[in-house]
Amino acid sequence: MSKYIVEGGHRLKGEVKIQGAKNSALPILAAALLISGNTVLHNCPDLSDVRAAIKILNFLGCRCKQIGNDVYIDSESVTCNAVPNELMREMRSSVVFLGAILSRCSMATVTAPGGCELGPRPIDLHLKAIKELGFSVNENGGNIVCKRERYPKDTEVSLDFPSVGATENIILAACISKGRVVLHNAAKEPEISDLANFINKAGGRVYGAGTDRVEIIGVNKLYSVEHSVIPDRIVAATYMSAAAVTGGEVLLYDIDNNHIRAVVGAFNEMGCTIKTDKKSLFLSADKPLYRIKTVRSTVYPGFPTDAGPLLVASLIKARGTSVFIENIFENRFNYIGELRRLGADIKVYNRVAVVEGVNSLHSAELSCTDLRGGAAAVVAALASDGVSTIDKICHIERGYESLETTLKELSAIIKKE
Repeated sequence: MSKYIVEGGHRLKGEVKIQGAKNSALPILAAALLISGNTVLHNCPDLSDVRAAIKILNFLGCRCKQIGNDVYIDSESVTCNAVPNELMREMRSSVVFLGAILSRCSMATVTAPGGCELGPRPIDLHLKAIKELGFSVNENGGNIVCKRERYPKDTEVSLDFPSVGATENIILAACISKGRVVLHNAAKEPEISDLANFINKAGGRVYGAGTDRVEIIGVNKLYSVEHSVIPDRIVAATYMSAAAVTGGEVLLYDIDNNHIRAVVGAFNEMGCTIKTDKKSLFLSADKPLYRIKTVRSTVYPGFPTDAGPLLVASLIKARGTSVFIENIFENRFNYIGELRRLGADIKVYNRVAVVEGVNSLHSAELSCTDLRGGAAAVVAALASDGVSTIDKICHIERGYESLETTLKELSAIIKKE
C-alpha cells in the first residue's frame, strides 16, 4: 500500500491549475450512458473514482477510454442493466448509475454503494423519489431491483433534504421519459448545474438547475455531445489551505470563484490576503493566521462539508480559538485524531470541533481516514517540524490527481512510496 513521506516546515509558493471536479465528472459519466452516440468529456480528472466509473460503463456495454484528461465514450450499444456488487462498492457515487440505467433501460439492478465511512448516507431519498417517478423498487439479498411501471406524465417530487446524489438521480431517471417532473428542495451545488448543462447540450430539457426547483421534461433520446467538466472547488480549497498554513502564497487558475465564495470568506477572516480575477485566485499568508469565531458546514452556497477538514487543518496554528460545526456527516471528524498526533489541540463535542492554535507541530505517523481527512493530514504535515508519513493514501487518490506532484511544484518536500 502506498504512502506519502512529507518533510514539513517549508513555505509553499507557486501556481496551480485546478483539476476538473470529481463530483461533477462522476454523474456526467453516468449521464453518458444516456447518449445515443458518442461523448467526449474534457477536463476529466484522472482519479481512481473516475476509473471505477469507466469500469461500470464498459461493463454495461459502452466502449469507454480515458486519455489524459479526455474521456471518450461510445454508448450506442448498451448490453446490460445490472452493476455487480464489486463495481458498486468501489465508490460512493456509483449509486448515480441507478437513475441513468433506469432512464436508458427502464430496469436496473444495483447494490448499496461503497465509499468513505462518514456516517449514515442512506439512499432512501433516492429510492423514494424513484418510486414517485413510476418505478417499482424491490430490495432482496442486498440487491436493489427497479423497474418502470408507468411514465411520470406530470409529477411533483419533494426531497426531505436537498441531497446532491438524489437530485442527480432524479434528473437522470427523468430526462429520457414521457412527461414532466418538477423537483422541489433540490440541491443547488455547481455540480448539479454542470450535469444539467451536459444533458441540455445533448438535447435534454432540464431547467432551473442551481436553484431549489428543477423542472425536467422528458425527451425521446439524447445525442452525441462534447463537454468540459467544471473546476474542482474542494481541490482549490486544499491548495488554499496548504499555502495558508505554511505561510506561503499560491496562484490558482482555471477556477470559478463564484463556487468558493464561502471558502474565500473563511480564509479572509483568518487574515489571508486574497485577490480574485475572472478565472484565478491569489492567496498570500505572509502574516500569522487568526482564529475564526465559528464556521458551520451546510448545503451550497454555504460552507461545504468537504472543505471542513481542510479549514480545520489551516487553523491548527492560528492565533486563538476557532470553532467548526459539522452539520452534514456525523463521522466527519474521524480525521481529527490524526491531526492530534502532530500536536494539534482540537477538542470534539458531538459535531463541534474546538481548535486551539498552537505555536508548533511535530512529525508523526499518520493514516488517511477518508478522502478529505487524508488531504487534511497532508496539509497539517506540511506545517509540522520534521518528517511525517501518511499511509492509506488510496483514499486521497480517489479525489486528487497526483497531489504529491502538484505540491512539489509548490516547493513542498513530499514523495510517494
